[in-house]
Amino acid sequence: MEAAGDDVHTPHSAPSTASSARVSIWESVRACGLWGKDVDKAELRRRVVMPLYARRAVAAAVKEKSEAAGVPAAAAAKEEEVVEGEGEEGLAVVTPMVVFVNSKSGGRHGPELKLRLHELISKEQVFDLSDVKPSDFICYGLGCLERLAERGDNCAKDIRGKLRIMVAGGDGTVGWVLGCLQDLNKLKREPVPPTGIIPLGTGNDLARSFGWGGSFPFGWRSAVKRYLSKAGTSPIVHLDSWQAVITMPEGQIDELPHALKKVEPADHLEFNKENGSNLPEKASSYKGVFYNYLSIGMDAQVAYGFHHLRNEKPYLAQGPVANKMIYAGYSCTQGWFCTPCTASPQLRGLRNILRLYIKRANCSEWEQIQMPSSVRSLVILNLKNYSSGRHPWGDLKPDYLEKRGFVEAHPDDGLVEIFGLKEGWHASFVLAELINAKHIAQVAAIKLEMRGGEWDRAYVQMDGEPWKQPLIQDQSTTVEINKVPYHSRMINGDP
Repeated sequence: MEAAGDDVHTPHSAPSTASSARVSIWESVRACGLWGKDVDKAELRRRVVMPLYARRAVAAAVKEKSEAAGVPAAAAAKEEEVVEGEGEEGLAVVTPMVVFVNSKSGGRHGPELKLRLHELISKEQVFDLSDVKPSDFICYGLGCLERLAERGDNCAKDIRGKLRIMVAGGDGTVGWVLGCLQDLNKLKREPVPPTGIIPLGTGNDLARSFGWGGSFPFGWRSAVKRYLSKAGTSPIVHLDSWQAVITMPEGQIDELPHALKKVEPADHLEFNKENGSNLPEKASSYKGVFYNYLSIGMDAQVAYGFHHLRNEKPYLAQGPVANKMIYAGYSCTQGWFCTPCTASPQLRGLRNILRLYIKRANCSEWEQIQMPSSVRSLVILNLKNYSSGRHPWGDLKPDYLEKRGFVEAHPDDGLVEIFGLKEGWHASFVLAELINAKHIAQVAAIKLEMRGGEWDRAYVQMDGEPWKQPLIQDQSTTVEINKVPYHSRMINGDP
């Protein structure tokens, strides 16, 4: 099934991140009762609401976790449609939409936003991620529409082909939904619905990168209409995603983040032979996908501490502003700004534990890159936006790009940028955009090898989900990063 005329992607067509990252405060002020007033509620419903029988069928299939359960639900609802005046005849399906809401995001706004969405579209088209996993909707909800289409239901076929998804949440929530949508590519169940964002998180870097703003508007009740209206009419662009495979000596990662799943170990003989590594014969492997960044070092340690503090004392985290204040305060307690000579080796440079191998664009050979001794945080970045809309890679001049062998960075160019942060003062100047980060490489694939030595752990985070990675002195832990062979489809909120 193909969605007629909606795939209008052109290379590097995402909005300017430099402008979108700096307008979140203005958007919030502008949204105070004004933004969205020009969107007619009745017209919005006409464009995005599915026929009663279709949304009842999808809801039943998801609830029962059976695509077949939607068929009798559709038949029963069709009888009601005649009474309610929602019959199929004369009804044009324009841009049907489903919204996933993380009701735990956005301070206290999540539950209220869900109720507002019920008013604007329909209850059956809004899914609370506390109750419904996106994988269940994709498996059973979309499966139900596909089954109805196979039975000759042209309206269901049209809905499946034109469906768009909005995610109300932070970067982690958006990544969760995008990861589940990737299964459609693997199963060749196309088209994959494109995704837009209502920013409810702390950083909202994915939302910034695709023109949806960096914060939830003050006048959000009116602004929600505008979000939905834009999602139905804006063009579709592409986003690279990157798979990280972690192989470690037999054992496990405690407090496994949602971003990682345990998998069967792969064959590492080739890597052993090429790089002289001492990888364990018996190993545990984990796999995950990131869309924005993966980092190792001090920034991940601060994130890990912040997440634990927020989980232990949730009353402290009442919204993005409070989260950022806590985060900033916590970073000052972790030794990033002032590390005495006698401090733990865990607070020193990553060079002590890390070896970095890369493949450059259009190159099949692995190349080892020497880690700068001053780097205490290594970041692998897919988007320009990082840490609430900052641009640590910078807007580089053509002469510098040519000298370093770099190209201008884009979210769909098949490359990631690797940069380093030194002590906290250096990171502060970088994130204030007074200087650029320490550029290390721009690559198409990465292998990291870590050994403990005096370190018994490293801190890692992937799209804001941190964990503590166990290390052993005599055996290597590896992280291999490669591009996923298909793009994620995003709705460009700022065309």
